[in-house]
Amino acid sequence: MKVENEIELPLKSLVSFDKLLRQYDKMAVSNDLFLAQKARFILNYQKPYPELREGFTDLTLLEKHKDVINVILQDTFSEVLTKNEIKAASLPYANVIFNSSERFKKIIEDAGEGFELEIKNVEERLNYIMASTVILNFHYGFNLDFRRPLFYEIPDKNGVMRHYRILYNADFIDITPNKNAKKLTQADVDELLENFENLELWKEKIPPNSFTSKGFVISNMFDVTAEHSISEIKSSLISNDKRGSEFFMEDFQNTFKSLFGLPNLKVGFSIHNTKEDTFEKVHGIGIDSFILNKKANVNCKTTLCNDSYKTILKDHNYFVISDLDKYLKKAPDNSLYATLAKQNIKSAIIAPISSGKELLGVLELASTKRYNLNNVNAQKLQDVMPYIVTAVLRSKAEEENLIEAVIQQECTTVHSSVLWKFENEAIRFIRANAEGLEPTFKEIVFKDVHPLYGQIDIKDSSTFRNSSIQKDLLIQLSEVNKILTKAWELDKLHIYEELLFRSNSYIDDVKEILNTNSEQTILEFIKKEITPVFKHLKNTEPKIAHLISSYEEGIDPNTGSYYDHRKNYDDSVMKINEKLAQVLDKKQIEAQEMFPHYFERYKTDGVEHNMYIGASISETKEYNPFYLKNLRLWQLQVMYDMENEYYNLKPKLPIDLDVASLLLVYNASLSIRFRMDEKRFDVDGTYNARYEVIKKRIDKSYIKGTNERLTQKGKLSIVYSQKKDELEYLRYIRFLRSKGYFSKNIEVLELEGLQGVAGLKAIRVEILYKKDKESKETYTYDDLMHELKR
Repeated sequence: MKVENEIELPLKSLVSFDKLLRQYDKMAVSNDLFLAQKARFILNYQKPYPELREGFTDLTLLEKHKDVINVILQDTFSEVLTKNEIKAASLPYANVIFNSSERFKKIIEDAGEGFELEIKNVEERLNYIMASTVILNFHYGFNLDFRRPLFYEIPDKNGVMRHYRILYNADFIDITPNKNAKKLTQADVDELLENFENLELWKEKIPPNSFTSKGFVISNMFDVTAEHSISEIKSSLISNDKRGSEFFMEDFQNTFKSLFGLPNLKVGFSIHNTKEDTFEKVHGIGIDSFILNKKANVNCKTTLCNDSYKTILKDHNYFVISDLDKYLKKAPDNSLYATLAKQNIKSAIIAPISSGKELLGVLELASTKRYNLNNVNAQKLQDVMPYIVTAVLRSKAEEENLIEAVIQQECTTVHSSVLWKFENEAIRFIRANAEGLEPTFKEIVFKDVHPLYGQIDIKDSSTFRNSSIQKDLLIQLSEVNKILTKAWELDKLHIYEELLFRSNSYIDDVKEILNTNSEQTILEFIKKEITPVFKHLKNTEPKIAHLISSYEEGIDPNTGSYYDHRKNYDDSVMKINEKLAQVLDKKQIEAQEMFPHYFERYKTDGVEHNMYIGASISETKEYNPFYLKNLRLWQLQVMYDMENEYYNLKPKLPIDLDVASLLLVYNASLSIRFRMDEKRFDVDGTYNARYEVIKKRIDKSYIKGTNERLTQKGKLSIVYSQKKDELEYLRYIRFLRSKGYFSKNIEVLELEGLQGVAGLKAIRVEILYKKDKESKETYTYDDLMHELKR
């Protein structure tokens, strides 16, 4: 039996352990005697079998040399972790798995005879492109990112579907070209990026079997069933298509089964009629209610006992029945218990779906086994109830206003400038439905519109954020050290010394660099290791109780950590965003009166906005190109106003931050389409997508031939590609200079090419600031900073 890819790929797979063994070659001559001895043992053990280095395609050798391979892989498959880690060695893009951890073997065994392992969310067509991007990165040296989460779906021994995320470690793979490999240029890669869907073009540039993959990958898997279930519940409730499907409740119940790990779990719903104080049936395919038990409605007070009525309707808390038979013996006249018992239910959770003080309905979970549902696993509902509440609120809104319901159901809220088109489509939808037809809500498209994009971004926001987190962690750990040191002096328990050592290690780590998971790791250490010790010390050691109380006063109740410097940063960003958004929103009202156009803005570390203007957006007003020019000039003035508002706000901020402004000029018109799945407008078509690519990347642009970033504090950068746009904006800048907006410091620059984008230029102009709205004097950025510090 030989390695054979099930589908056509640019890579031939060759099993080899050479790259791993080369590491042992280095370890064998290291100064660490233990590591060197171990490495030499592994190398000597492998030496009689050169094919394990040279590589092979005969899969029978995996079984033949199984013991040798186990020795070679013993460091990557630790024996002490084999029953905990879900891990396997495998070949890339081939369904060949070997040397699995014990836990992985058990998972496959529990899945049952005949189960075939396959990656869930990979289209066969995309495998070729994924493999090609790996080649472009590792052989050709182009920096492309095609990573996406990959999953296995594997049933457990009870038949409940569990979901595992796969992370690949490709450290032990070498990729080498074959005779038919081609030389590729940046132009070739740009062509591939612009024609992502063209599989034949990818095959032309990177032919099938033109490279050899020599080695193996390690697949690390993590059980993400709970996260996946919550995501599926959210998706099911948000998607109108799914909620209307005949399989909706079946899929919904299966998702809850995965979340709770219970194969016999059942899900029901009932609506609460506030006026009548009744539970009523939800009208939908396959939606049952165990409280109603086939009835259309029941009175809440007569159906529920005093305890359950108060818990659900007054306190809006979960009502848990972990052992129905026991409850029924204690209260044989209880109507709810009797109704559930008739349906062979042994345990249940009734969860209120509430918004504020209003009870909208209840979610009903039921099982035929006692204690399957209990107060402990009821806590899992906290992660999904917000989505259920949102779905119920939406359904309620749909009943109140039919036209508004159609728009809300299909589109959520829309900007006032385009609302007219949604209303027209909603009316058509309702009339067709009334005539007995089966209408669909047609897609909303605006053609031949001109985009305008701008952003004011906080400079070095990531650096400031990380620095503030770093400072808070160091302060907190220092306080922890102070208390632990005092505890060690009072009572020479070795555990205090060990905790001190770990705390100091974290301090050293944080001082050096703040990694992505550093904060979470340290807070987990404090929560699980330090807090219980401090709680004990506070009760038993009066001499340090005051130190612990002082430490606890510094803990933020929301974050469970010191939150001083980070709060200053968060407050600064929030105030900046609020002020800039306030200016933009106020100015936007004036702009809409000039000519209706689509507008959206969003807050990140700064404020960004999109605008689209064209004849198709206005329902009544006739469009003329000078409205676009007017909007461009308006945008320049608004960016100036936002910059001035910010630098007047700056002295009042807890942290000294700077911002940089950027505009994108896109000469061609395009179409925008309302995307039903994401409930927002997006550019329509592959060619127009280039605009989105440019928009996402230009703030990282560099001046051609330099290491200087385009965006700079105190300056407005205008990115464009056409000469006529350059002339137009230079004309606007001359005009605004006469009004005291900009200085004479104007630069026309060429930009370095971005991934998939070339030929961009920029105008960069120095902004003149006013100390306040009444001031007639203007200052450059440096002058303003000097004035503000006086």
